[in-house]
Amino acid sequence: MQVLQVQLEVGPDPAEVGRARRWVRSRLAGSGIGEDEPVAETLVLIVSELVTNAVVHTGRPAVLRMQMPGGPQPEPTGTVRVEVSDACARPPLQRHAAGEDTGGRGLELVDGLADRWGWLPEGTGKRIWCEVDRRLPVGGAARGYAARALSTGCG
Repeated sequence: MQVLQVQLEVGPDPAEVGRARRWVRSRLAGSGIGEDEPVAETLVLIVSELVTNAVVHTGRPAVLRMQMPGGPQPEPTGTVRVEVSDACARPPLQRHAAGEDTGGRGLELVDGLADRWGWLPEGTGKRIWCEVDRRLPVGGAARGYAARALSTGCG
């Protein structure tokens, strides 16, 4: 199986989060992952949360990388890996937001949506990574959570 790796440099501006979401959608479509596949919106939500954390909590540029099944006819299975690197060495902190809190849910969402995730020190900063296994049909509880979060505007 061929693997496609793509990268986007993200500036230290919260407006960059929207650009990152658009970029991910276009790269997924180019890899054969349709926008109507539940895994597509799951990945967009994960990228949105990780890029938001990198930009808002560090105030520094970040690099978004994705590795996904590629080629002319990609398999409807495989793993998509998302990585966000920033120049802040402070480890990510998974918080547990209370009902009315407007923040603190990012890594909790990533934990619920990704099949695996973690972080590694990288140079003077860190790299947060996660993997989502692409399955057809997608039936995991986490995918249902993504659909509910997107439809209710939670996040």
